[in-house]
Amino acid sequence: MNKYPHQKRMLIAIDCIVFGFDGENLKLLLIQRAIEPEKNKWSLMGGFVEAEESIDDAANNILKKLTGLEGVYLEQMQAFGEVKRDPAERIVSVAYFALIDIHQYEQQISHEYHAEWFHMDQIPSLIFDHNQMVDVARKKLRYKAALHPILFELLPEKFTIPQLQSLYEGIYDSVFDKRNFSRKILSTGLLIKQQEKDKLNSKKGAFYYKLDKGKYNENFHAFLNLIPNPDHLQLI
Repeated sequence: MNKYPHQKRMLIAIDCIVFGFDGENLKLLLIQRAIEPEKNKWSLMGGFVEAEESIDDAANNILKKLTGLEGVYLEQMQAFGEVKRDPAERIVSVAYFALIDIHQYEQQISHEYHAEWFHMDQIPSLIFDHNQMVDVARKKLRYKAALHPILFELLPEKFTIPQLQSLYEGIYDSVFDKRNFSRKILSTGLLIKQQEKDKLNSKKGAFYYKLDKGKYNENFHAFLNLIPNPDHLQLI
């Protein structure tokens, strides 16, 4: 087959924005870049798409190679293609975001590239346009969280109402009234109360709950009244 004439070389890269929740705080996983330019500076998990692999396969392979993570929720977000976004060469990056329960995967994390979790309020200056990617990913996550049970990828199978509230506060960068949040979330009818209690974080203990995924699919809009500001639902 003939190649397209008069076309210059352009590389395709993958960058993965990995969000994690530790039961109290929303965090971002970063590594120290191993190559020039910007060697040893903080970076998202990135690499190039090989000639014989799809971009989805490349995203999964890059994430596993740089962090050790596999089998996690990973979704394609958008492409970033400013002409001079990488000083080394003309590179278009396809960004993905991943969502994990930190405690579930903490034994899987590889530290070969100095992978480290950062609180969302303490993210350092990142290479190239990676800070912009993180900002876009947070907005996409806020939008999707209002319409899909996506946030439950960040939680263990059983969770408490305080844990769920902390997660929503981290996602939407807001503080919710505890009584109102509990009342609203329970009024959705989408949570299944368990008999066990979490007694580590309070003397009284907080009951565990599970998401009723069947009911959620039938009544997904029930979580919309938890969103503190409708502006958070605007796509950029």
